[in-house]
Amino acid sequence: METTLRGVGVSHGVAIGEVRHMGTAVLEPPAKQIPAEEAEREQGRARQAVEAVAADLIARGNLAGGEAQAVLEAQALMAQDPELIADVERRIVVGSSAERAVYDAFASYRALLAGAGEYLAGRVADLDDVRNRIVARLLGVPMPGVPDSDEPYVLIARDLAPADTALLDPSLVLGFVTEEGGPTSHSAILARALGVPAVVALPGAGEITEGTVVAVDGSTGEVFVDPSAEKRAVMEATAAERRAALSASTGPGATSDGHKVPLLANIGGPADVPAAVEAGAEGVGLFRTEFLFLDDSAEAPSQEKQIVAYRQVLEAFPEGRVVVRVLDAGADKPLAFLTPADEPNPALGVRGLRSLLEHPEVLRTQLTALAKAAEGLPVYLEVMAPMVADRVDAKAFADACRAAGLRAKFGAMVEIPSAALRARSILQEVEFLSLGTNDLAQYTFAADRQVGAVARLQDPWQPALLDLVALSAEGAKAEGKSCGVCGEAASDPLLACVLTGLGVTSLSMGAASIPYVRAALATYTLAQCERAASAARAADTAEDARSAARAVLSGE
Repeated sequence: METTLRGVGVSHGVAIGEVRHMGTAVLEPPAKQIPAEEAEREQGRARQAVEAVAADLIARGNLAGGEAQAVLEAQALMAQDPELIADVERRIVVGSSAERAVYDAFASYRALLAGAGEYLAGRVADLDDVRNRIVARLLGVPMPGVPDSDEPYVLIARDLAPADTALLDPSLVLGFVTEEGGPTSHSAILARALGVPAVVALPGAGEITEGTVVAVDGSTGEVFVDPSAEKRAVMEATAAERRAALSASTGPGATSDGHKVPLLANIGGPADVPAAVEAGAEGVGLFRTEFLFLDDSAEAPSQEKQIVAYRQVLEAFPEGRVVVRVLDAGADKPLAFLTPADEPNPALGVRGLRSLLEHPEVLRTQLTALAKAAEGLPVYLEVMAPMVADRVDAKAFADACRAAGLRAKFGAMVEIPSAALRARSILQEVEFLSLGTNDLAQYTFAADRQVGAVARLQDPWQPALLDLVALSAEGAKAEGKSCGVCGEAASDPLLACVLTGLGVTSLSMGAASIPYVRAALATYTLAQCERAASAARAADTAEDARSAARAVLSGE
C-alpha cells in the first residue's frame, strides 16, 4: 500500500528504486584491562590507526575534489587532534586497550561538543564517523558504510558522513534519504554537488524495509513508499519534463521578460571551476578560500601559495565576475594559529572578520595575494568579508582592502540580522552585499544548520528570513548598489524566483543547481516573481510560504 513521507528536499531530481540501508555502526569494544607492559604497544597501535584513518580521509578528499576535499581534510584534522590523542594515550596507560581508549576518549570529546553550543554540536556526526573508522581499523572489522550492490538503489541512513557522501557513485546510488541532517548540512551540500536527489530530516526513514521500492523527490522532500504504477508514471513524467526544460534553457540568467539575474557559482577552490564553467556560470558568487588554510592549520599559507590558487580561478572567468570571501575561520572551522581554543560558544565568538581583525597580518597577506593574482587580468574582482555586524566592521574591512592596494569592489556578507537591519548604514562603507542565507537563518532562529531536530527553522522559506532578505535588497536598491544571495537558498528554483521578486540582483549556488534555476527563471516574468515574493512574505510558516509562492507562479 502506497504511503507518503515528507522530509526536507535538499537536492533536485527524482529517484525510484529499491532501498538499501547503510551498514551498521561499529560495535562498542569490550572494556578489558591490559597488562602495564603492553601499554606502549597499544599506544603505537592507536597512533597507527589514527594516522591511517587520517590518510584515508585525505585520499578520499583528493579523489572527490572541490567542496568534499575541504570537508574531509577537516575531518582528518579532527582525527589527529593532539588533545584527543593525548587522552587516548592516558587511558591506555591506566589499562585500556587501544580500541577502548579511542572509544572512551571520543565519547568524552563528543559530550563536550554536544554541550558547547549548537554550532559545535553539529559536528558530532563527523566526530562519530572518525571514531568508527579508527575503532574498526583497530578491531580489524569491515568499515561501516555504503552497501555493496551491483544494481542501482536508493540509500537510506540515519545520517551520512562526508567521507561516504563524497564518494557516492551516482550510477549506483539513485538518491538517498536520511533521518537526520538539515538543508545546509555537509551531506546536503555534497549531494547537490554530485547531482544526486536527496531528502534529509525524514523521521522513520530507517524503518523502511530493505528491498522496498521508494520514489524520492529531492525537490519537494516527498518520499513515496511502495508507489503505485500511476504515481511512478507521474513522477517519471515530471522528471522528463524537468530534463527537457533544462536542455532548452541556455545563456545568462533572466526572467521571461528579460530582467537579468546573473547566475554565479559557489566554489571551494580551483577543482570546482570546470563544473562551474560547464554549467554556464556567469562567474563566481562565492569563492571560499578556507581550502588553502585547512591544508595546514598550524600556520597561514604563504602569499605565493595563495597567489597561485587565486589566479587559477580568476583566469577561468575572463571578463566575468569573481567574488572572493576572505578567510572565514572559527566555529566549525577552527584554525590553531587564528581562533581561540577556549571559547564557551565559538559560533557567537571570534569568528570570520572578527578573527581577521585580531590578526591583521593574516588579512593583509590574503588581500595582497588577491591584488597580485588579479594583476593583468580583465576579471571583475570583488572581495567580501564574512560575519559583518555593523558599519564599524565594514569600514575596518574596506580600510584594510585599500591599505593592501586592492583594486576591486569591497563588499560585506549579510549573515547576522543586524547587518540586514542596518544594510544602508553598512553600504556607506562598501559597494555590495551578499546574503549568506545559511548563517543568516542560523542566527535569526538560533537554530544550528547541522542539527536535524531544528531543520524546520533552517528552512530558507521561513517568512522572517524572507523579510531580512527584502530589507537588505531594499537598502541596496536605495543606495544604488547590488545585493546578491550566495547561500544555499539560491539553489532552490522556486525560491530563486521569490528572491528575484524580493529585489536580489544575483544568485550564486553549487554548479549542479544552475541549470534548474536558469530554467525556472526563464518561465516567469519579473512581475510574477514579485507577486510570488509578496505572497510568501504574507504567510506565517515556511510550508505556507512555499505553497503560496507556488500557487501564484502556477496561476492557481
